[in-house]
Amino acid sequence: MSMITTDHTVGFTEDEIDTSAPTRSTRLKWVIIVNDRLPSGRAVNAAVCAAAATSRRVTGILGSAAVDADGNTHEGLPWAGCSILVADTAMLRRIRLKAAGSPGCFVADTPLAAQETRVYDEYLDTLRSVAADQIDYSAISLVGPRNRVDRITGRLPLMP
Repeated sequence: MSMITTDHTVGFTEDEIDTSAPTRSTRLKWVIIVNDRLPSGRAVNAAVCAAAATSRRVTGILGSAAVDADGNTHEGLPWAGCSILVADTAMLRRIRLKAAGSPGCFVADTPLAAQETRVYDEYLDTLRSVAADQIDYSAISLVGPRNRVDRITGRLPLMP
């Protein structure tokens, strides 16, 4: 996976986190766009990999842990939501390029090469040999200002 961020940290400040508010009221929007040609298992894998990289780098995106009636802890989930969309290979490239150049946006991606290798160092070597405009993506995770994310992703459909 490769990650691109703009000059400043993307995330929620403590005073913005309102877990009682609807997700549509948040300043930032999180979407993951998955390659529409992937079989379901690979699509889920790609989305999870991109989400893992995102949750590690975008501050305040995960809510607090929940405790059930028996005292068991359930780790925090994305309190502001995350939509899973689909797009074709060419659109994924365009979206990544637009998002990477958009101030205030965080981008994490899962190149197709990550799913075609079994050893991480082989993935790194493979990616080093491919020009950026030739990389095919399995998924792209994008977090940024709601209106900017909407403009970048257009009217992509939700993953069926």
